[in-house]
This record gives sequence, structure tokens and C-alpha cells, in this order.
Amino acid sequence: MALFGLFGKGKKESLDKGLEKTKESVFKKLARAVVGKSKVDDEVLDNLEEVLISSDVGVETTLRIIERIEARVQREKYMGVDELNRVLREEIVALLKENNANDTASFQLPDNGEPYVIMVVGVNGVGKTTTIGKLANKFKEAGKTIILGAADTFRAAAVDQLVIWAERVGVPIVKQGMGADPASVAYDTLSKAKADGADVVIIDTAGRLHNKINLMNELTKIKNVMKKVIPNAPHEILLVLDGSTGQNAYEQAKQFTLATEVNALAITKLDGTAKGGVVIGISDQFKIPVKYIGVGEKMEDLQIFDREEFVDSLFN
Repeated sequence: MALFGLFGKGKKESLDKGLEKTKESVFKKLARAVVGKSKVDDEVLDNLEEVLISSDVGVETTLRIIERIEARVQREKYMGVDELNRVLREEIVALLKENNANDTASFQLPDNGEPYVIMVVGVNGVGKTTTIGKLANKFKEAGKTIILGAADTFRAAAVDQLVIWAERVGVPIVKQGMGADPASVAYDTLSKAKADGADVVIIDTAGRLHNKINLMNELTKIKNVMKKVIPNAPHEILLVLDGSTGQNAYEQAKQFTLATEVNALAITKLDGTAKGGVVIGISDQFKIPVKYIGVGEKMEDLQIFDREEFVDSLFN
């Protein structure tokens, strides 16, 4: 059961436009880093380190990138500052490929005769519901049948928003009353999906982090209940992060990866920020593939993350 390839026309243009603020910020800082210099030396590398850290690439990842460039400068003996963009691009792509060796730009869904279950986690306000709606639309465009489950039952607004998206995309949704047991909603959703022979199930969950033990217990309970209906569910635990929050996104990734077995990431709101470097740092540090990125408001602005295209857009 093949998933979709590239998300519609103008994907690259949409990516370029979505990363404009980050790109502009990085280029201004890079220009300052090499001013008055003709070759890459220790001072340029120190300045580059500052550029990457201030672009929210993260300290650990920045140091790894600098080490790689230092090694390359030593090998090549001389590197002009005019080559820095190209070298930086190549080394970041190589780093991301090393860390996500199994990640590919095109995805397959296993053809095992059962619905593919995605459990979506993330704090409130990161664009979780919007991401679910856009994902549902993409699956539908690819000819898949989808069912949504509104298991964030602690906020009436969360259920209402998901209902609006379900109506907009034209897919069924399973919901219960405010304060209902989230695991019960997940159970009903998977039961319906199995009975209807649906291809994909997307379950929304509550976005609370203030008490990690409660969050962990709740997510574990939802997963265990899902397994009663579909033993391999959930196939994917997708963590949605708001790219515009920079370092805060790292902290959320840390908390959620401790609370549950996150195996895919979606990073949203990259169009409204100069902090796009966060995608590189999070992908590297958590060794979890970034699967989707959000670079705008439109449906097609949710894209499958392509490392090379992303880094190309950032440093070209």
C-alpha cells in the first residue's frame, strides 16, 4: 500500500518561501561571520559556530557540524570563504543522513490488511489539530480512506476544531462527550476503522505536559487499549512541535520522548520564524526522523521532509 510521494505542485517554491525568514537571518549572520576574510580559519569557524547556535541549530549539533568542517579544512589545506555555503550544506546533509539512516523521502504503508494507526502527541498550540487535518487531506488525495479520533477530550475546543477539519476534508470522525475517557475514544475509532476497512486512522491526544507521570500513564493506556483492536497499533507516534518556539521545542521533544515511544516528528510554523535551524538540531539530537514540516497555512504547505531539499533551501 504505497503512500503519497511529493505533496503537489510547487513544493520547492513553497519550501523556499516558508524558509525565507530563517534563510535571510542565516545569510546576514554568515555574511558578518566572513567579512574581511578570504579563507576559512579559526576565527571564521568561531563565528560560524555562533551563527548556527543563534539560528537554533542547538549546541551539540553545532559542535558536530563545526568538527566536520574543521576536519575538511585540514584535509583540503585551503578553503575560501566563498566555498563555505556549499561545504556547510554538504556537511549538514551528511550529518542528517548518518543520524536517520532508515529515513527516506518516500514512505510505504505496510500492506497487511489492517488500518495504519497514527497517534498524534504534542502540547496545545503547536498546530497539532491543523497538522492532523492537513495529513488527513493528503491521505485522502492519495486515495486512502481515513477516520479521525478525537481523544483530546479535556478541551472542548480541541474536539470542535477536529470536527471542523473532518468536515472540511470530508472524512468521518469518532468523538465522545467532554471529559470522556480518551482510551475509550481510541477504542471506538479503531473498532470503526477495522469494521469499515479504513486505510488510515489518526488519533488526536491531549497536549498536557505539566504532569509527565499523568501524561505517560494516559498515553500508555491509550496504546494498550488500541492493541486490543489492532495488535500492532499504534504504528506511528507522531510528535508535533512548533518550530517557532526554538529551544522550547527541544524541551518538548525531550519530555515527550521520555513519556512515550515517539518514532516520527512533524515541525510546524516554520514560515513565521527565523528559527528554522531547529529542524536540523532536533532531527540530529533525538535520532527520530522528521517526517513532515509545515511551511505555511495552505494545505500543500504541509510537506514530507526532504533533508537535501530543506538544507538546499536554507543555504542556497
